[in-house]
Amino acid sequence: MNEFQEIFIKYKDLITLAVYGSAIMLIVIGLYAALVKKHLVKIVIGLSIMEAGVNLLFVAVGYIQNGTAPIFSPGNENSAAKMVDPVPQALVLTAIVIGFAVTALALSLVIRLYKHHHTANIDQIKSLKW
Repeated sequence: MNEFQEIFIKYKDLITLAVYGSAIMLIVIGLYAALVKKHLVKIVIGLSIMEAGVNLLFVAVGYIQNGTAPIFSPGNENSAAKMVDPVPQALVLTAIVIGFAVTALALSLVIRLYKHHHTANIDQIKSLKW
C-alpha cells in the first residue's frame, strides 16, 4: 500500500466531510453571488460556481469506498456490489457540457446588454426604458 492510501484510510471520515463541506460551500457562495450581487457578470460567475458545487456533490454521493470501475469482465462477475455507480458520473459529465453552453450564452447576453445600455448593473438597466 502506498503512502496516499494509508493517509486516506486513516483520515477517511475527515476527507469525506471535507468533500461534502466544500460542495455545500461552493453552492452557498454561488447562491450568494447570484442573489445579492448587482453586476451581471458576477451573477453569471456565481451561477457557474454553484454549478461546480452541485457537480462535486453528485460525484461525492456516487463514490463507493474501495469501489471498482463498472465494467464486467471475466473473474469479476460477482463484484457488482463493489462497483461505483456510473449514473452520477454520466450526469455530471453532461452537466459540465450544458453548464459551459449556458455560461457562454449568458455572457453573450451580458455583452449585448452592455453594448445596448452601456452598463451591466441590474438596477441601472431596470430604470432605463427600451
